[in-house]
Amino acid sequence: MIFMERGKKIIQISIIGIAANLVLAAFKASVGAVTGSVAVIMDAVNNLSDALSSVITIVGTKLAGKAPDKKHPYGYGQIEYISSVTIAGIILIAGLTSLRESFIKILSPEAARYTVLSLVIIAVAAAVKFLLGRYIKSAGKKYNSESLTASGTDAVFDSVISLSTLAAAVVSMLWRISIEGYLGVVIAVIILKSGVEILMDSLSGLIGARVDSELSLNLKKHLCEYPKVLGAYDLTLHRYGPEKIIGSVHVELPDDMTAREIHGLTRSITEDVYLNYGIVLTVGIYASNTADGLFAEMKSKLSEFAAARPEILQMHGFYADTEKMLVSFDLIIDFKSERKAEIRDSLIGQMKQLYPEYNFVVILDSDFSD
Repeated sequence: MIFMERGKKIIQISIIGIAANLVLAAFKASVGAVTGSVAVIMDAVNNLSDALSSVITIVGTKLAGKAPDKKHPYGYGQIEYISSVTIAGIILIAGLTSLRESFIKILSPEAARYTVLSLVIIAVAAAVKFLLGRYIKSAGKKYNSESLTASGTDAVFDSVISLSTLAAAVVSMLWRISIEGYLGVVIAVIILKSGVEILMDSLSGLIGARVDSELSLNLKKHLCEYPKVLGAYDLTLHRYGPEKIIGSVHVELPDDMTAREIHGLTRSITEDVYLNYGIVLTVGIYASNTADGLFAEMKSKLSEFAAARPEILQMHGFYADTEKMLVSFDLIIDFKSERKAEIRDSLIGQMKQLYPEYNFVVILDSDFSD
C-alpha cells in the first residue's frame, strides 16, 4: 500500500512535468525559429528531452511497482534505477546534440533577431523551469525517487541555461555580437556533466551501493536497547529498489537464555524493525559466555591484542567452548588493509602462546555498516 501511494504520487508529479515541459518547448521553439537563435532552439530540445524523461519515470515506476513473483522474489524495484540510467542517456544525447549544433554555429555565425516579446518569453520560461525543477527535485527526495530527483536537478540546470540564453540575447541586441555558438558549447558541457553525474549515481544503485551509514548506526543502536542484547554486529542491508531493503544482523545474547526466550526476542526485533524502518531483517545470534574467570580473562587479552593493531576495526562474537577446547570470534579489518590473513594469523599466534590448549577459529568480516 505504501509503495502504491508513493508510485501514484511520482506518476502525478511526472505528468505535471510532462505538461509543463511541452508548453515550454513550444514557446522556446517558436522564439528560436523567429529569432534564429540556436541556443534557444537547443533549450527547447532540452525541454522535450525532459518531457521524455518524465514519461520514462512513469513507465519505470509502474513496472517497479509490480508484485514479486517466482522469477523475481524480491520484486521489481531495481527498475527505478534502470529508468534513471535511461534518463541519464537521454540527457547525454541532448548534450552531444547541443555540442554539435553549437560548433556549427561557431563555424558559420549568424546574428539572431530578438524582440522584446521573445526576451520576456525566455525570462518567464526560465522562472517557470526553475520553480518546476525545485518542485520535482523536492518531491524526488521526499518519495526517494532517483528518477524524479534526476529530472528535477536537470530542470534547475535548464533554468540557469535559459538565463544564460537571455544574457546572450541582450548582448546580441545591444552590441550586434553573436555569442550563440559559444554559449551553446557552455550549455552542452553543463548538460553532459549533469548526465554523467546522474548516470554514475544510478549505476551505483544498480551495482549495490552501501546503505546510508546513519541508518545502519541508528538501527544498531536501536537493537542494543533491547533487554539482554549485549551488542549488534554484522549488519548487512541490501536495497532492491529505493523502497525495499532486506538484511541480516547478529545480536549478542547471554548463553543461558532458553530457545523460547531467544525465539520471542528475535521475533519482536524482526517485527519492530519492519514497522519502524521498513526493513525485512533476519536476526542471527552470538552467544556470550556468562561465566567469569578464564573466559573473561581470554576475552580481555584478545581485546587488548586487537586494540594494538590499528587495522582491526572491531572484534566481536567471542565465545569459548570448554568441551571442544575451542574459541571463536569475528574480526572486522579495514577494507584498505592488504594484510588481512597475516593480521588474523598473528593474532591467533599471540593467543596460542597464552592458551596453547585451545584452538582458535576466526572469521574475517567486512565493514558494511559503519
